[in-house]
Amino acid sequence: LHFMHAGKPMPHGTRLVDHGLSEESTNQVQMVVSVGSANAAPSDYVMPDVISVEVEGADGTGPRVVHVAVERDLPLKGKPFLGGFRHKKTGFEYHHATCQSNPVPKPPDVLAAMAIPKFHRDTQTAITVTRSQQAVREQGTQMTKLGIEVDPAEDRLLAPMPYFSAAEYDELRLEKAIDLQRYTRGYFARRRAADLVQLARDREIELQAADERRRMEAEEVHRREVERRMNPRTHDDFETLFNELEAWRLAETAKIQDPAVGLGEAERREAMSQLLQREQKLLQTIDRLRLQAAEANRDRRVRTTLSYMAAPKRWQLSDGEIVEVHTPYTTRAKELQELYNGLRLALLSVDERLDVLLHVKWTVKEFDCNLTRDIVELIDREADMLNRGRSEASLEGLRKRLANLFLQFVETPEFNPEAARFQQIPQELSAVSQMTGNAGSAIQMGA
Repeated sequence: LHFMHAGKPMPHGTRLVDHGLSEESTNQVQMVVSVGSANAAPSDYVMPDVISVEVEGADGTGPRVVHVAVERDLPLKGKPFLGGFRHKKTGFEYHHATCQSNPVPKPPDVLAAMAIPKFHRDTQTAITVTRSQQAVREQGTQMTKLGIEVDPAEDRLLAPMPYFSAAEYDELRLEKAIDLQRYTRGYFARRRAADLVQLARDREIELQAADERRRMEAEEVHRREVERRMNPRTHDDFETLFNELEAWRLAETAKIQDPAVGLGEAERREAMSQLLQREQKLLQTIDRLRLQAAEANRDRRVRTTLSYMAAPKRWQLSDGEIVEVHTPYTTRAKELQELYNGLRLALLSVDERLDVLLHVKWTVKEFDCNLTRDIVELIDREADMLNRGRSEASLEGLRKRLANLFLQFVETPEFNPEAARFQQIPQELSAVSQMTGNAGSAIQMGA
């Protein structure tokens, strides 16, 4: 066991201070351990992780024990010597890096390539075949000589081309390079021009499409405004009609009362009277349109409500899929919707109308109340009038009343459970209010 510092051995019996070591800084000391000899038998000695060393202080104090931790880098396997060098001053041998580190694992493709045998007879032997061939016609050059006469009829006189110097070659290369650049720039310019033309064409098409879209939107707005005034349906439509009527009345009044027109007092009164009559006719027309719109809106609202009642339930499964399920309530609502639509149908024959009335009668007779008795009475009355051959115009009021009563039947939750979802007032409050009204009427009758 011996120590070395800065490449110099540290003999036994010397102090650490003699070799330039101090306690105020970190010191590095190399320890060399030689166990046994080359011919000695292997032993079971294992170097400990911590070695205790007895050192003597520089100030004359007594020796003290210092524990030094030893890091051991044991080889995992035997490594071959692949070369290195020996330090001339210290005498240490430095091996190749492959011997001092674990081998890097090779990728699978490299391992697969290494598995292919390369150094064997089949790989290193090239298979060659030698073949000879005789041409159909032999070629050669024959000159005239004694005993041989060659026919010069097909001979050709060949003259050498003009000499082409290196300067001329450089000039030709420059000329061809300029031609190539010119053609290339022309190609780029033509392609750029084509792109610009296509861009302008696309822009023109886009502008035309935008103009067409704006024109169609303006026409649609104009058509909608005309439709709002010809067939008004909402409150805003009628408000617009009243505002325009008022503006027209004010404009006509201003024209009549304008002194520049030169109307007399009698003519002015006559013009105001005619204006009042025209305004009255326009108001009557607006009121008639309002009644028609209210009837159409009510019919559309009723049909929409019945469609919602008869629509199947949409349930979401655990996997997120939506399925439509018909319940007994929706099936009942669907049957009542079909009966109501049958009552509202026009231009039916007598037999078809009687068949619809019979189905409605069977449906409402399942319940016994004032409403169902009224419906049955109206059905019997219409059937009797149909059998008597009455006209369609005389039955219009009766059919409208029958349809309204059946609609009330459909919208009652006791007869159509699906209608409970569309009631604005809860059924309990409706029943309480009905009972309160009946009690009040009974008190008035008693008084």
